[in-house]
Amino acid sequence: MKIRKTIFTGAVVVAITVLLLSVMIEAGNLEPSGAPAPTMKTLDEIPPTWSQILPASERFELVLGGAGVLDKETGLVWEQSPSTATYTWPSAMNICYSLTKGNRKGWHLPTVAQLSSLIDTTLSDPAIPTGHPFSNVQVNAYWSATTSNIATAAWTIHFLNGSMAGYDKAGYSFHGWCVRGGQSHDAY
Repeated sequence: MKIRKTIFTGAVVVAITVLLLSVMIEAGNLEPSGAPAPTMKTLDEIPPTWSQILPASERFELVLGGAGVLDKETGLVWEQSPSTATYTWPSAMNICYSLTKGNRKGWHLPTVAQLSSLIDTTLSDPAIPTGHPFSNVQVNAYWSATTSNIATAAWTIHFLNGSMAGYDKAGYSFHGWCVRGGQSHDAY
């Protein structure tokens, strides 16, 4: 009986080995047969996202007929020329939600992380990369969509020096800078 079990086990091992080898042989060469098709992108053509620091000349690209600016570090599209008016937080939220620029809707007030991504901590007055393509950027505070640690307040980013502070949503008026892409939600 022991010899039969050993023969049977050996036959099963051989059968599985033959099956695995045949599958591996059928897979063939896994190297691409040629250059990518014109619709495919190489890794060098895929824009970096949040992992690299690009000079402004490579980082920003005018899009939507010049009404928007694609940030190749984050993949976000910013208003090229944000309004110079100031608003309460609820008004700034509504203005961005109803905005049409470059014949496109889908704008929103950015989160504090998204807004902070424009800050260059080595600069001030304004604290955004030298050579940026934006116009009308004020060196004052801009609302974010992110509620601060107090439910009635939201975070702002000050473009003079990149500082962050929370202010009452209805009691203060600051600038709004609308963005497309990414998430925008109230953190609390």
